[in-house]
Amino acid sequence: MNIPKQQNQYQLFKQAQGFSLNLIEGASVRAPGPKEVLVRVRATSLNRRDIMVLRGWYPVGDRSTVIPLSDGAGEIVAVGAGVTRVKLGERVVAQFFQKWLHGRPTASTGASALGGAQDGMLSEYVTLNEEGVLRFPDHLSFEEAATLPCAALTAWNGLVTRGGLRAGDYVLLQGTGGVSIFGLQFAVAYGAKAIITSSSDSKLDRAKDLGASHLINYRKTAEWAPAVLAATGEVGVHHVLEVGGVGTLAQSLASLAHGGHIAIIGGLAGFGGEIPAAAMIGRSTSVSGIFVGSRTNFETMNAFIDQHQIKPVIDRVFDFTQADAAFVYMENGNHFGKIVIRHG
Repeated sequence: MNIPKQQNQYQLFKQAQGFSLNLIEGASVRAPGPKEVLVRVRATSLNRRDIMVLRGWYPVGDRSTVIPLSDGAGEIVAVGAGVTRVKLGERVVAQFFQKWLHGRPTASTGASALGGAQDGMLSEYVTLNEEGVLRFPDHLSFEEAATLPCAALTAWNGLVTRGGLRAGDYVLLQGTGGVSIFGLQFAVAYGAKAIITSSSDSKLDRAKDLGASHLINYRKTAEWAPAVLAATGEVGVHHVLEVGGVGTLAQSLASLAHGGHIAIIGGLAGFGGEIPAAAMIGRSTSVSGIFVGSRTNFETMNAFIDQHQIKPVIDRVFDFTQADAAFVYMENGNHFGKIVIRHG
């Protein structure tokens, strides 16, 4: 194809506190070099991290401008010399950490994160190394695929890669954001029993429709650990996707079964909380910090999604020109599942 010279994209501009979001018309398009591909982005999705970047609460290095969003999907419209992993015209999704391909992360992994240390996906076109994109399941739309790189992979690694999820396990999910809803879908597909918390009865009803076996409204039941234990016959849960941080960690620990695992993913109420080492040793429990995952993890998750024909839950789709409204909607925290921006 004739590579366009200009495009529309969003950039975050450094302010005294945080950043401002601005639509830039006529931004340049960089042609792919050796081992690079040019992706026509068709959809992106938001994560809590994107609000943290916007507000200046997330480290992005010494940068005055940032193209936001880590999560995006599109088709390859041009390839550079020597590209072999993917082909022209293929539908692909971007890898969150562009250089975490397999194995353990390294000290330099964070510097390859899209939408933070590296420019992200909220653009009509992006140029990436061929190693930083991968095909996604055929049954997913661009909008659905765009939800996978951060939230889905984080839930997958918390429950499966690090947690060793099995059929019959009890899983505790906090809230109904992207990570928790993907965790619910994975748990159900594995034959596990999902317990989910929310402040909204209507959201709990939607979670039940997705297969949640026990529902807890934490507004009505502020001390919910006893209710979790009761739901498991006093066994406790084998897995927790911990997104609340200091506000929920103590109750998550109190809810844990012998041999259970807590995946610490976020801190909506702030980070912190004491880890009772002696009690954990006595019950052979474990706590892991989870920050997305490698491309190999992503490929394994995609195969599972394809096998079980899992469809991501999208709360609302915004047009490209409504990106600022999508950020506001994300920050309000009233969504169920994922928020998507359609690029056209």
